[in-house]
Amino acid sequence: MKKRSLWKTLILFAVLGIISLFFLIPLIWVVASALRPASPLYEYANPLTWKSFIPTQPTLENFVHIFVNLNFGRALMNSLFVSVSTIVLTVLVSSMAGFALAKFEFRGKAALFTIVLITFMVPFESIVIPLYILIKQLHIDNTYWALILPGVANGLAIFLFRQFFSEVPSEIMEAARIDGASWFRIYWRIVLPLSVPAIVTVIVMVFMFQWNSLFWPLVATHSSRFEVVQVAIAAHRSTENTSWANLFSSAIAGSLPPVILFLFLQKYFVRGISGTGLKG
Repeated sequence: MKKRSLWKTLILFAVLGIISLFFLIPLIWVVASALRPASPLYEYANPLTWKSFIPTQPTLENFVHIFVNLNFGRALMNSLFVSVSTIVLTVLVSSMAGFALAKFEFRGKAALFTIVLITFMVPFESIVIPLYILIKQLHIDNTYWALILPGVANGLAIFLFRQFFSEVPSEIMEAARIDGASWFRIYWRIVLPLSVPAIVTVIVMVFMFQWNSLFWPLVATHSSRFEVVQVAIAAHRSTENTSWANLFSSAIAGSLPPVILFLFLQKYFVRGISGTGLKG
């Protein structure tokens, strides 16, 4: 039985290894291409050999070019600023809304929660026009506020906090109320510190959404001063010409911050998903 189980495990790992190659090979090729000089980029593209995936003369000139000559660092800083600002505001607003939906009873609570659920089921593209008209009337178009505010009241984040707060024992809050604590003090000092997994889940979710945002920044801003990462990456490709070396190097540089964030927070992220009613 042990021998048969060992063979099943080996076969499973072999199958999974073969499947993973279909995802890893294009990524390895992109990394290798970014580390080659721009001129011989396709020298080893066809036919594929080991040189296609291991550059013979690796260089960082493509990365130096996008940061020195194309000001890609500005786009990175813009995306970091927009993402971090959105995260801070979203955690505050969504956690307070989730706390109210989880622990308070008031008229229209069920209808309000239904609206919250609907908001993250509607495709963002369907509300772009009225959203742009709104920020235009508020005179915040082509500003950082136009990139930050639409992502703050996040329906999915409210849902996650509501689910997590529902699991917090009400007896803790009742004891705090008897001791004279206000509802805000209970939320800030007791409930919020207990919700670290939910907060981390929202941080990762909001960061990925803002970092990968392309369509809305193109609509809401038109100045290079507010250019974000995805817009900067897309700018390397046009109908007339595509700078593949710049595209590959900027795509790799732009993917590092979310990868690093997820590697540091993945333990809490998984714990937050398993504790907010999203278990499979």
